[in-house]
Amino acid sequence: MSKKLDGATFIKGAAILGLASLFSKMLGLIYRIPYQNITGDLGYYVYTQVYPLYGTLLILATAGFPIAISKMVSEKLAVGDLYGVRRVFKVSIITLFFTGIISFLSLYYGAESIARWMGNDKLTLPIQSVSYALLIVPPMAAMRGYFQGHQNMIPTAISQIAEQFVRVATIIVLAYWFMSTTGNEYLAGAGAVFGAVTGALTGLLVLLLFWKKNRKLHTQIPPSEAKKHPQESSWKLIKQILYYAIPICFGALVLPLLQLSDSFTVANLLVKAGYPAEEANILKGIFDRGQPLVAFGAFFATALSLSLVPAISEANARQARQIIKSRTELALRLTLMIGLPTSIGLAVVAQPVNIMLYQNDKGTMTLIVLSFTTIFSTLGITSAGILQGLGKVLLPAQNLLVGVVIKVGLNLLLIPIMGISGAALATVLAYAVATMLNLRAVAKYTDVTFQFKSFFLKPIFAVSMMAVFVFLIEQLSMNMLFGVIESYRLYYSVVAVISVACGAIVYGIALLVSGSITKTDLQYIPKAGKVIPILSRLHLLRD
Repeated sequence: MSKKLDGATFIKGAAILGLASLFSKMLGLIYRIPYQNITGDLGYYVYTQVYPLYGTLLILATAGFPIAISKMVSEKLAVGDLYGVRRVFKVSIITLFFTGIISFLSLYYGAESIARWMGNDKLTLPIQSVSYALLIVPPMAAMRGYFQGHQNMIPTAISQIAEQFVRVATIIVLAYWFMSTTGNEYLAGAGAVFGAVTGALTGLLVLLLFWKKNRKLHTQIPPSEAKKHPQESSWKLIKQILYYAIPICFGALVLPLLQLSDSFTVANLLVKAGYPAEEANILKGIFDRGQPLVAFGAFFATALSLSLVPAISEANARQARQIIKSRTELALRLTLMIGLPTSIGLAVVAQPVNIMLYQNDKGTMTLIVLSFTTIFSTLGITSAGILQGLGKVLLPAQNLLVGVVIKVGLNLLLIPIMGISGAALATVLAYAVATMLNLRAVAKYTDVTFQFKSFFLKPIFAVSMMAVFVFLIEQLSMNMLFGVIESYRLYYSVVAVISVACGAIVYGIALLVSGSITKTDLQYIPKAGKVIPILSRLHLLRD
């Protein structure tokens, strides 16, 4: 019974953190569109230059620590060592306080040099503005790990959501206020990245409220309790925390490095190619327009990977090779059926979507190139989840690191020739290489085979039907609505919405007609069971 309860608690906790993470990520992407609308491409450039730098240092200072702390806390709770639990927390919060101080000092006092390396001295203030968050987030990470060690995921989840909500609100409010009062994009960018500070303070406040509410967490434990269990030295506890945290930190660090590589190369290379500095900065902002759209397309894969890790882990623990193989094949096939139309669909409607979201069609060709990233990023996320479930935790990070190296090299080669479209192509190829390495490892460790007809041919046929139909609908809508809707942006927004909606319907029908998706597949999708009898009666669904 206790094992069942433990399993249920684990699954419930994972679900809570997973949903909170997805909600936070979605909120963290949507705000970029109104922010760009408020500050323009130059203001967007300021934000996207600075935030990956903060994210990288934040990972160095905190990544892996909540998991490491929760593991050590739960182990000591299991043997009733309450005094040891409290020592783990004290040692970890002191350790993280010092990592935060070091990160803050490095970023604040190094801001001028970093801005110069990025090719723009005006970035100094925004970099310094975000640095203060590094004083708050590390202790917050220790508290989250402490709560998670007690199998209480709710404080972490609520603090994550509250932190993100306040951060986004701060970004929009301060960006609007600075642009209204000063018209200075760099001040607006500094205000926006300061949202990391207000968000962190909010998250910490939420955790303190939970701490105060739960008296068991902060009641005094008599020193005599220490004699009941052997106690490690503080230095040994620090080494244990670092032993667990550093590999996770390495894995989490790679993706921000991919974005950070653009911060240091794109604008600088454009200037070297002959562009004026101000124009190069604006072009970098235009290039970054595609980030939210590409990331949004990866939400399905992210959600799928959250369920894949425990599902593959459970099958791997039972050495159920056939189950691992079937779950892997299904997950990758479903991912391809989502990533492929998302990429191709965005490429077809890139112009109206660009105008709908960002007010003009600047960088449409770059957006078309960048849209193909979604095919590889979605497959990369899902394949990483499979490998992690198999216990190959660091392998996806190593493969993505290869992608980072390729990205930097291709940026140096392609940007002087193709401008920001070269940077977009470098991103696509970097993800493609990392994903192919993941898929090769998945095939090696699961024995899964990718049948050409079911895995590639049928989805490509369905996507081709969708692409042709969407293009025709887009052209028809533009002709029919021309002169009817006077607003330039509204006109293209209506065209984009009609095209996307019709494309989704046609793609769904094409999947059924081609046999790309079967009755067995739908049974794995939540709440899809209700439509199975209807589709079967219409002879649109195969067994």
